[in-house]
Amino acid sequence: ILTNEDVRQGLKKYSNWPTYPQLYVNGKLVGGLDIVQDMAEDGDLADQLGIESLNERLKKLIESSPVMLFMKGNPNEPRCGFSRTIVQILQEEGIKFSTFDILEDEDVRQGLKTYSNWPTFPQLYVDGKLLGGLDIVRELQEDGELLDSIGHKNKL
Repeated sequence: ILTNEDVRQGLKKYSNWPTYPQLYVNGKLVGGLDIVQDMAEDGDLADQLGIESLNERLKKLIESSPVMLFMKGNPNEPRCGFSRTIVQILQEEGIKFSTFDILEDEDVRQGLKTYSNWPTFPQLYVDGKLLGGLDIVRELQEDGELLDSIGHKNKL
């Protein structure tokens, strides 16, 4: 718009907005800088832009499987001993589970620590709720309570 005065003036007329910058989403004018700043302060900007918040994304990931394990690596190639051990426990107990490799996504890795208020990995979720990490899972297994905690419906 700085190099073509016709475009500059035409866009002002088209949008009925006299100043720049102008933010458009899906071809519709959202507003100028003042509107965008207000939306950002009110927390509406991400919604208007169709951007999913990190917490929404984490919730979807957690709920994507009845038993969800956030680990370093994957079940075939765990990248730390704690992840390897929790995978072995779940497999020994015949529990169906899905995984997410936190080393592949730093936003998920850091965000999940805050979301769950649990600072370490692996983290095991059952029906959308944090069950715990390796220590909790190991203790439940040793006490014979793991399958009850996870639910018999999640057995292979």
